[in-house]
Amino acid sequence: QIQLVESGGGLVQAGASLRLSCGAPGGLYGAYTMGWFRQAPGKEREFVAAWSGGSTYYADSVKGRFTISRDNMKSIMDLQMNSLKPEDTAVYYCAARMGGRLYLNEYEYDWWGQGTQVTVSS
Repeated sequence: QIQLVESGGGLVQAGASLRLSCGAPGGLYGAYTMGWFRQAPGKEREFVAAWSGGSTYYADSVKGRFTISRDNMKSIMDLQMNSLKPEDTAVYYCAARMGGRLYLNEYEYDWWGQGTQVTVSS
């Protein structure tokens, strides 16, 4: 069982930046694919970004503003979010699964964090 823990959420104004981190206290080594998803109030959870073997993929809504990165040695995945917009407001979740390629569907991930709230005011 893989445990994931997110941190770094908060309340910011539009245009600001936030950096989310996802840690795996028990370690997460090897060919794992990791992803970020988000869920806004009243909406379904949606894909944000994914990382696998150095390759990345982003949802169109965040492309050019968000950057996903992973530190294999520290078992940490980060999501740098710049130029935040009110529509980015959501609970952000990190997820992981055994990798090999990029996965965009939440049902393809096996392990999830508890989520961290990001609120962007206008």
